[in-house]
Amino acid sequence: MALWAVVQESRYRVAVLLTTITEGYDRISMHGVRRALLEQQAVALGLSLHGVLISPQATNEVYEARMEAAFRAYREAGVTTVAFGDLFLEDIRRYREEWLARIGMRAIFPLWHKDTTALARAFVDLGFKATVACVDSRVLDRSFAGRTFDHGFLGDLPARVDPCGENGEFHTFVHHGPLLCSPVALTRGEVVRREFWYFCDLLPAHA
Repeated sequence: MALWAVVQESRYRVAVLLTTITEGYDRISMHGVRRALLEQQAVALGLSLHGVLISPQATNEVYEARMEAAFRAYREAGVTTVAFGDLFLEDIRRYREEWLARIGMRAIFPLWHKDTTALARAFVDLGFKATVACVDSRVLDRSFAGRTFDHGFLGDLPARVDPCGENGEFHTFVHHGPLLCSPVALTRGEVVRREFWYFCDLLPAHA
């Protein structure tokens, strides 16, 4: 939805999608989504993808160093702005703003303070389709992992869980919608528990 908001603004041109990928696992850090699906998603969006590699137990210092190296390269190429999908966590916003300011870039937050219930419903109503890749077992049970992010899912969420998962309650993988030229075909694999997370292994449909 952050990307959706940005592309509506004619003053912005999206240069690249950037995320972290865990070495050895070849998956998006935190979400656990396979790189192959991430790459298919970027192709469907018609955008370049830059995966920043970090080790499974990378410290915050290592994370910052590798991300900063990526940011600096884009800054030198003329990119001045980085968009984030944060909604209301003030400390996270301040961290990002101060970090980017040190290297001469600025952060924008196109979804900032949007009502998360309305935003989640708008996501579904716009025709986006997503699958829940992982859930925090401390607030959601195993059955939520691998579910389709739809009005039924939203209606089943406990009251204390943010509809957009802004507090880290769950993460999703978007595989169809207005921004994608074609769906990213996937199948749902097994659900496994790692520490306090339930991960649903999302597989490319041809795998």
